[in-house]
Amino acid sequence: MSKRKERRQKAELFEQVSGAAHSSVGVDESTLFPGMVSDSSPSKDRHLMKKFRFQLLHEWISENLSPGRLADVAGGKGLLAFLLQQDGWETVVIDPVFQDLPSKYKDLSSNTQVQVSPEAKVSRLDVPFKQEMAKDFDVLVAMHAHGCNIQLIDAAAEFGREAILLPCCVIGEPILPPPGTHWIQALVEYAVAKGFVVMPFRLNFKGQNIGLYLRQPA
Repeated sequence: MSKRKERRQKAELFEQVSGAAHSSVGVDESTLFPGMVSDSSPSKDRHLMKKFRFQLLHEWISENLSPGRLADVAGGKGLLAFLLQQDGWETVVIDPVFQDLPSKYKDLSSNTQVQVSPEAKVSRLDVPFKQEMAKDFDVLVAMHAHGCNIQLIDAAAEFGREAILLPCCVIGEPILPPPGTHWIQALVEYAVAKGFVVMPFRLNFKGQNIGLYLRQPA
């Protein structure tokens, strides 16, 4: 598949997902989410490598949400949690597989490598995510965490929390999308049925870069 065709298909998918999110409430996202940025991936920009997804999601969260308590579900090495800590967030990585923080990362704003101190830490729960854990957080995050998306939506709905999902594949999920419906669109419809308003957004990296921000109606 050519890069141009791939970009067109991704743009069409984003429009589909956005349409599913907005049609349920009958108003556009500028009314539902005033001042928030839905697309950091304009077509003229060159997409960054997938490994920079943590920095890009950190930027989006910092620009659009006020600091609070955040759970990074299936957060791996914890780079997202580490970056958010520096902005005043209380973060916990919930992942049954322990991994050390990376020793360095690239700061996209300055285009420089940043060394991570060997003493640097993030809080971790080295266990699978359980729905009742949501009560201890304001925002639940799952980035490319297959098998967790429906569970996070259910948990956020039960305890009145917000959620940020960057869905990947449907592996390990308790439901499958209907024939002809993309998995991300199916998640939007599921979240709307649970009472959320949904803001789709895009980040500027290669691969599955469509995210969903879920919050309770105002």
